[in-house]
Amino acid sequence: MSRASRRPIDARASTPRAVVESASREHVILLHGIWMRGITLLPLARRLRQAGYSVETIDYASVFRGIQPAVARLRERMAAQDADAVHLVGHSLGSLVALEATRGVRGLPKGGIVCIGPPLRGSAVARALTGFPGGRLLLGQSAEPLLEGVDAWKGSRPVGVIAGKLPFGLGITLGPLVAPHDGTVSVEETQLAGIADHCTVAASHTGLLFSSEVAELTVAFLRAGRFAPTPR
Repeated sequence: MSRASRRPIDARASTPRAVVESASREHVILLHGIWMRGITLLPLARRLRQAGYSVETIDYASVFRGIQPAVARLRERMAAQDADAVHLVGHSLGSLVALEATRGVRGLPKGGIVCIGPPLRGSAVARALTGFPGGRLLLGQSAEPLLEGVDAWKGSRPVGVIAGKLPFGLGITLGPLVAPHDGTVSVEETQLAGIADHCTVAASHTGLLFSSEVAELTVAFLRAGRFAPTPR
């Protein structure tokens, strides 16, 4: 499932104008991780707009309300879009929101899902945090999905996963992480049966949001359902 990291082609410099115009009829919804807000996704949103997509960001109360209200709101936003395709891009916990919003649901617009630094198999850092006094309170209503992860993907939407392997972050102070990791989530935790493609980049968990390489890989997956063409 997992593929080696690869050097992507600059989406803006190499994309024919017709492809960009086609993307302009497609919409992308971005979802942030726990303890974050939509403003953290602005650099990624800007790069996706430069690639021709219309983009919006959904803010949700990750600690106080958990992911279920965000799942319901995301389904509403997807159904309301007048677009050829509606893609979802989530960072960390936002990836779990994206997967659960579309799992087993019919009638939503077509589109792909890109998960960036997602704890799909549960988070060792979250489990370590619950061992400290008040630690579970910091996870709030999102504790269960972060501790348990999600089921294997059996949906019709192609799912691509981008994992970081630059080990810098507060997560490494809470307990051991299986290498390679991004300082918060290990590459092993981002792997899930049923996904279409998986790759790694040299970025920390937060750094994934600001990486031009991550943005280029995201665009590549939304266009082709793979991070790079399959070798012949």
